[in-house]
Amino acid sequence: MTTLQPPATARRHPERPPAKQDRRSWAGWGFIGPFAVVFAFVFLAPIGYSIHLSLFRDQLIGGTTFVGLDNYQQALQDGQFWSALARVSLFLLVQVPIMLGIALFVALALDSGRLYGKDFFRISIFLPYAVPAVVATLMWGFMYGTQYGLVGDIDEAFGVTLPDPLSSGLVLASIGNIVTWEFVGYNMLIFYSALRVIPDSLYEAAEIDGAGQIRVITAIKLPAIRGALVIATIFSIIGSFQLFNEPNILRPLARNAITTDYTPNFFTYSLSFNGQQHNYSAAVAIIMGLITMVIAYVVQLRGMRKGA
Repeated sequence: MTTLQPPATARRHPERPPAKQDRRSWAGWGFIGPFAVVFAFVFLAPIGYSIHLSLFRDQLIGGTTFVGLDNYQQALQDGQFWSALARVSLFLLVQVPIMLGIALFVALALDSGRLYGKDFFRISIFLPYAVPAVVATLMWGFMYGTQYGLVGDIDEAFGVTLPDPLSSGLVLASIGNIVTWEFVGYNMLIFYSALRVIPDSLYEAAEIDGAGQIRVITAIKLPAIRGALVIATIFSIIGSFQLFNEPNILRPLARNAITTDYTPNFFTYSLSFNGQQHNYSAAVAIIMGLITMVIAYVVQLRGMRKGA
């Protein structure tokens, strides 16, 4: 009688034991486990705690009580909050295009290869980003001074009266100048890095077709760095809505112009640390986080859409 033998491949490659398969399936979790733990404690836990705080309120009678969405309703009806939001929105609409436009112009100039000493210019333009925001704001605040700073010295030397950069009508523009000075180099580096990875074959094809520099910029360079433009725009939007350091540091120099509700972040800080309204400030912070997230997401979808 002839007995059937299993194929040779089956003998050489037996099925993997279930225990070993389980060990391999858990190997991936071992790699991402440390990151997941840090992410949960550093990012998710503070957000969860803020949401928990926003649902309660400290009262003179009864202590801390659950109020549900009352803090959010109060924030949406708060004129100070909407005034601060309108102020940073205006800041965003004016300052961000100017800052990104300058950064893009500088990056294109550096990438053109026609700028003499481009390494020196690249480092010089990026250098302000290395200056801490506190130091930069103090430095510009001193120059803005009409009695002790650069503006005051110019007034005295030439017998003129320049507009006060720290007045209520100009202080937002003065803050925008500081932020632009700080972050032009950072955004320039993003754009310049994206320009440097464009294939040379595209430039060679454009040269064969007789395209000029303007045509190369509009048809090759700008479309190729669209992702970098979107990323820089999103970062700038987030930074605008988080505006805090500059008005906080300049406030002692311009108390009549910069109030404690000048920006949403400043308003939240004042509510929490000066007014002891931790629950209400948490609700305001959650609302601002949602607004920032929605606007950044819309900009990302619009910027990365094909044909945009």
